[in-house]
Amino acid sequence: MILGIDVGGTHTDSVLMQNGKILRKSKVMTDKSDLLKSVTQATHAVAQPEDIKQLRRIVLSTTMTTNAVAQHQLDPVGLIVMSGPGVSHRDLPLSDKTTFVHGYMNHRGLEAEPIDEDEINALKDEFAKQGIKHFGVIGKFSTRSPAHEQIIQALLIDDANHVTVGHRLSGELSFPRRISTAYLNEAVWSLHSTMADQLQTYLKQLGVDVPLYILKADGGTIDVEQSRHYPVQTILSGPAATIMGVLPFVPKAHDSVSIDVGGTTTDIALFADGAPLLEPKGVQIEEHKTLIRGLLTHSIAIGGDSHVRVLDGQLAIGPERKGSAMAFDGPVPTPTDAMIVLGLANIGDKAKATAAIESVAKDLGKSTEQTAQAIMDLACETIAAKVRSMVAEVNGKPVYTIHEMLEGKVLAPSDAIVVGGPAPYMAKQVGELLQMKAIVPGDSDVINASGAAMARTTVELTLMADTEERQMSIAEEGTQADIPRNFTINDLIDVGTERLKEIARVAGAPEEDIEIEVADSQSFNVIRDGSTTGKNFRVRLQIKPGLTKHVTAHATAN
Repeated sequence: MILGIDVGGTHTDSVLMQNGKILRKSKVMTDKSDLLKSVTQATHAVAQPEDIKQLRRIVLSTTMTTNAVAQHQLDPVGLIVMSGPGVSHRDLPLSDKTTFVHGYMNHRGLEAEPIDEDEINALKDEFAKQGIKHFGVIGKFSTRSPAHEQIIQALLIDDANHVTVGHRLSGELSFPRRISTAYLNEAVWSLHSTMADQLQTYLKQLGVDVPLYILKADGGTIDVEQSRHYPVQTILSGPAATIMGVLPFVPKAHDSVSIDVGGTTTDIALFADGAPLLEPKGVQIEEHKTLIRGLLTHSIAIGGDSHVRVLDGQLAIGPERKGSAMAFDGPVPTPTDAMIVLGLANIGDKAKATAAIESVAKDLGKSTEQTAQAIMDLACETIAAKVRSMVAEVNGKPVYTIHEMLEGKVLAPSDAIVVGGPAPYMAKQVGELLQMKAIVPGDSDVINASGAAMARTTVELTLMADTEERQMSIAEEGTQADIPRNFTINDLIDVGTERLKEIARVAGAPEEDIEIEVADSQSFNVIRDGSTTGKNFRVRLQIKPGLTKHVTAHATAN
C-alpha cells in the first residue's frame, strides 16, 4: 500500500492506494499552524491500523516552502559571492544582500586568485553581530572546482545553523541562477527542517518503518532526510503533484493541457505527445530565477472560492480568497455559489448561494440567473485565455519535455484534462472555449495526493572531464578524480551511471524505477598552438522522471 498526502493551503488531501487503485480518499482542513496535526488527521481518515502496517511508502507534497517565498517569510541569509572579473556586481541578483569577496577559479577550475581567510573571518564576526546563522557561498566557476566554496564553508560552519554551497545545487554553469537558488535554499531551510522534524515524529506515532518522501518541483521524490539539505527542491511541489496525478490520463499520441482548479488558484501545465513540459533553465518563483529543475506550470489567481464582486460597474473575480463559498457559510460570493445557482453543482446550501449571487446581481442590474452565468463565463474565459497565452509563449521558443528538446515542435493541444474540486462543473465550458475535448479523470478532487503517491524518485548528476589536465569531477558532489589521457565521453557516462545508481538506491528508489538516461552530453577539443592537446567532456545524467512502476495501472483502474 502507498499513502499519498497533499498539504494545500485550504485542505489536506490523502489517498490510500494499492496496486494502482485508490482504495480510500479524504479531505481534511489544513491547520497552517500545525502540519503534524493535518498530516495525522489525513492519514487516519483513509488508513486503518491494519492498513498502516502494510504501507510500502508515504509521499507528501506541500505548498509550505512555496508560500514562504511568495509571502516573503524568509530567514535572513549571509550571501558570500566570489564573482571574479568580468561581471558587474549590480547585474547579479540579490546584489543588495550580497558580500563580494576575493578569490576565484577560472573556467577550467584552476585557481586564479586565492581566498583571503582573514577577510572571511572578519566577515564571520560581522554576521555574528547581526545574528545571521544561515549562509550561502557561491563561486562563479564552482561547478568546475568547488575548492573555494569548501574552504569558506569550513570557516563558517561552526557558527552556522546551515551553509549552502553553490556547487551542490546544480552542475549547470548559470552563475546568477545559482546565487538565487543558494539564497532560497538557506532562506527556507529552518522552516523546512522543522517540517522534517514533525514528519519524523509523525512516522514514530504511526509506528512504522517505511520510506517517507517529499515531492520535488520536477515531479520526482526525495527522501525526507535528504530533503533537509535541499529544501529549495520542494518549491512548486503542489503543481508538480497535479502533473504526476494527471499523467496516466494524458493521451500519448497528441498534445494536451491540464487545468487544476483549486479554491484560490488555477494551475496550468502542458504536455507534448504525453510528456510534461520542463522549465529548461530552472523554475522562477516570484522574482527569483533558479536552477531548480521543475515542470512548466503557470498559475492564475482564480478558483472556486475567489471573491466575486462588482468594481466600477464591472464583474470582478479574485484575486483574493476570503473564505469558503457562502453556500458553506463563507463571507463573500464566489464562483462556487454561481455553480450551485445554475444547478451545475448539487452541493452546499442553495438558498445561501442564491442570496450570495443576488447581492452581486443587484449591483450589476441583472437577474440572479444572468449574474450566475456571467460569473461562470468570466471564470472560464479567464482560464481559457491563460491557456491560450501559455501555448503561444511556449511556441515562441524551443520546446523541452522532461526527456528531450523537441526540435521544431509546435504545440497544439487537443485535450484538456480538468481536475480539482470545481472540475466537473467547469470542464465542459472551458473545453468548448478552447475547442478541446474536456476530460475529468476519476477522483480528480484528490489528484495531487494520488500524483504524489505515484511519483518515482528522481536524481541527477553532472560530470566533467578534462583529458589534458587528466581530471574528472562530479559537480553536485564536489569530488574529483584522476583519469587517463585516453579517457572518453563513454567512459564518463559509465562512471556517472554507476554513481547515479548508488545515489538512487540510497534515496530509496526501487530497482525497477532506476532508468537512467543521458539528458545532455557535450565534447570540446582543447587547442594549444594550433594543436589538439586534449578534450573537455560534460555529461548530465538523470533518473528518467515518471510514475513508479508498480502503480502505473492507475489509469486503467479509473
